[in-house]
Amino acid sequence: MVVQAQEGLLTDTAHILVATAVPAERDAVARGLHDGGPIDVVAVGVGPAAAAAGTATALTKAALAGHPYTLVVSAGIGGGFTAPPGAVLVADAITAADLGAETPEGFVPVTELGFGTVTHRPPASLVRDLAARTGATVGTVLTVSTVTGTADRAALLAQRHPGAVAEAMEGFGVAEAAAAHDVPVAEIRTVSNAVGPRDRAAWRIGDALAALSDAFGKAAPVLESWKNT
Repeated sequence: MVVQAQEGLLTDTAHILVATAVPAERDAVARGLHDGGPIDVVAVGVGPAAAAAGTATALTKAALAGHPYTLVVSAGIGGGFTAPPGAVLVADAITAADLGAETPEGFVPVTELGFGTVTHRPPASLVRDLAARTGATVGTVLTVSTVTGTADRAALLAQRHPGAVAEAMEGFGVAEAAAAHDVPVAEIRTVSNAVGPRDRAAWRIGDALAALSDAFGKAAPVLESWKNT
């Protein structure tokens, strides 16, 4: 059963949680899943902190109710480094792009400071199957707290993360919550704009949301049948 979860109300039959930032993304995912299935869809908020808190809350409620989730998917629209608007992207790495420290020698990720992690890796078999089913490009999806708005910033991120295909604001937060609950994570994004100079006239949010619906329509059988082995 698909639930467009609001006010923390989730089903007692779903084993997959899809976390989006905002209701428009949640509704786009739900439209793609119109045939039903063991999937709950919830809008957890914008940014990594809200995403982590909202996802952790949903995971905890499900576990306490005796029906824990076995997979979490971060989903939504985002900026593409080279992929055009409407393209589907699947993460093989979910990376916090700006978690660390600036030094005279340049940026140092938090892992090199001796703390935490900056990357979560979805199961390779799931990434492969999702990409094959949806026709997605596979690569690193960056999580940022501030959306890129200049060409210099875009070039810097691409230099630091040569495998990056997209940036968004929630994936790492969702992944951190999933890891805390020992649940695998995936991330599916569709492109609404280019990473670079901020040009709202060039955004294609409607196209990206439509592509998100289509992607989840195709991805649903993979998600529902996938087993963590």
